[in-house]
Amino acid sequence: MRALVLIAILLSAVPVTRAQQDDEYLMEIGGGVGMISYEGDFNGNILKGMQPMASLIVRRNLNPYMGFRFSGTYGKLKGKAADTGSYYPDDPTAAYSFSHPVVDVGAVYEYNFWPYGTGRDYRGARRLTPYIYGGIGATYVSGTDKSVFTANVPIGLGVKYKLKERWNVGVEWGIHFSLSDKLDGVEDPYGIKSSGLFKNTDCYSGLQLTLTYSFMTKCRTCNNDD
Repeated sequence: MRALVLIAILLSAVPVTRAQQDDEYLMEIGGGVGMISYEGDFNGNILKGMQPMASLIVRRNLNPYMGFRFSGTYGKLKGKAADTGSYYPDDPTAAYSFSHPVVDVGAVYEYNFWPYGTGRDYRGARRLTPYIYGGIGATYVSGTDKSVFTANVPIGLGVKYKLKERWNVGVEWGIHFSLSDKLDGVEDPYGIKSSGLFKNTDCYSGLQLTLTYSFMTKCRTCNNDD
């Protein structure tokens, strides 16, 4: 009888042991490639003028639901007056076009809709989860008569999938609202004055594929949030 009780106890413990056999990781490092698109006075379509972009990513995971991400991105903003679909007979910028290198650095807070993991590291974790993010960043644009450095507010959404215990792949789209109307090299080209933090300012969006590597194992005995 005692032997049967002991076997039952051991069998009941097996799922718990298997559920926790993978490590959780506090950090991720990696990069992304994709397309960046200028949104402003000289672009009337979000898909026009898209240019290649590349990024470096460092992520600090707080728990399977949330974390902070720090990134640096390089790309090019491109546009021309002909893409606006509007005609201004007295507009001296009617034939204006530009192609300016842009550097973006930022820090965002990410929230996963479902707990993210292998399913063997955190109880109930899923390999696939959608997420949203928002934060603050800085934009530097060169190639204009005078280089532009300004703040921006990035927001976006995406989906990520855990390929293996340490490898993560994702697809995301985000838009960066800058505080400047000079990213295209021209301020207020149509003479339309406006007030407000983001009124009549330039912005840009990015669609990218990311790949990150997890490291820095979480101490299981230090935190018991599973």
